[in-house]
Amino acid sequence: MTTTLLAAMAEVLLPLSLLLLLVFISGSGQSMGWDAWTIGIAPESVATVPGVVLPISAFRMSGGGPARSNGAMNQPLSELRALAARAENRATDTGIPRVFMVQGAIPEHELAVVYEPMINLILTGEKSMTVGGQTLRYDPATYFVMSVDLPAAGMVRAAADGAPYLAVALTLDATVLADLLSELPDSLGRAAPSSAFSVAAVTPELLDAWVRMLRLMDHPEDIAGLAPAFEREILYRVLQGPMGGMLRDIATPDTALARINQVIQRLRRDFAQPLRVDDLAAEAAMSVSAFHRQFKAVTALSPLQYQKQVRLLHARKLLIAARGSVTTVAHEVGYESPTQFSREYGRAFGLPPAKDAERIVAGLRLTPATRPPASAGPAGTGRDRSPSRS
Repeated sequence: MTTTLLAAMAEVLLPLSLLLLLVFISGSGQSMGWDAWTIGIAPESVATVPGVVLPISAFRMSGGGPARSNGAMNQPLSELRALAARAENRATDTGIPRVFMVQGAIPEHELAVVYEPMINLILTGEKSMTVGGQTLRYDPATYFVMSVDLPAAGMVRAAADGAPYLAVALTLDATVLADLLSELPDSLGRAAPSSAFSVAAVTPELLDAWVRMLRLMDHPEDIAGLAPAFEREILYRVLQGPMGGMLRDIATPDTALARINQVIQRLRRDFAQPLRVDDLAAEAAMSVSAFHRQFKAVTALSPLQYQKQVRLLHARKLLIAARGSVTTVAHEVGYESPTQFSREYGRAFGLPPAKDAERIVAGLRLTPATRPPASAGPAGTGRDRSPSRS
């Protein structure tokens, strides 16, 4: 009789225990980053990478809604990979305004540039971006937004199965963004931005918008009529996410971010000229202390650090293109002392200027006659089809 009673109790308690366990898991999953697992990110694997900083929002679907299954992501990702498979080992023109793609290994020096404002979506492999002292890593589960021109160092890696790095990018146009914002509720994208660059979790809606955009490569006759609508949809989906405030502020006159961006444009244009922080602060209509604080919050650099990095990146392009001696290049980018230039160049790139240029040229297996021409503008703008766009 005792055995019968115990068996009956087991039949009742075992299902009840399993039910309670499931309730506990589902209730704690949100706080543990459960959403991240459903889209292929293991929170622990990201958090333990040295030097990598990812906002918590990157571990969750936008809006904090219910978790989506991998199936919602896999189909559009597979189609995007097939569409972008024609990309080359450089920023490849898609025929669609402001949309570029890149595939394969990219030389290290071509990823240390001044990046244009962009939305960058990785399809295969992964990419890391270091701006100032901050490093972000993103993969097919995330996208990267940069809302101002920033000197940064990138690194790309193939997928674990050996599939080459593959990415698409949309260069941000402030006019298009401002036009879109004028038609949207003021509440959209009102979250205060903490910087001008960040990473967030990709959503099925954002992937679907990218699929429609890249399909136009096979229907060039439809680009003029449909690409503007798909571009607005991509921007709209980003505005809905955790980086919406960043996009809104850069396209809204007289915000702190917009005023800092005006100063950034001057630094890009006049990088070889001596500049005083007092004058830059006045141009931004801020006190010197407030300007310095806001500039560093946006770019992760001080104004003078920003100027120095732009100078050194431009000097590197000139040296690779054999556009003069080290002394000549030092003076061209604004240094009065070639010795100081060589010291700061070596600190930035790990080798003295001449040796660094020789290493890069040898790695590319280029002769002086076939070296790429130096850009007429500031270094690494991406406007010369540099791989930095993606």
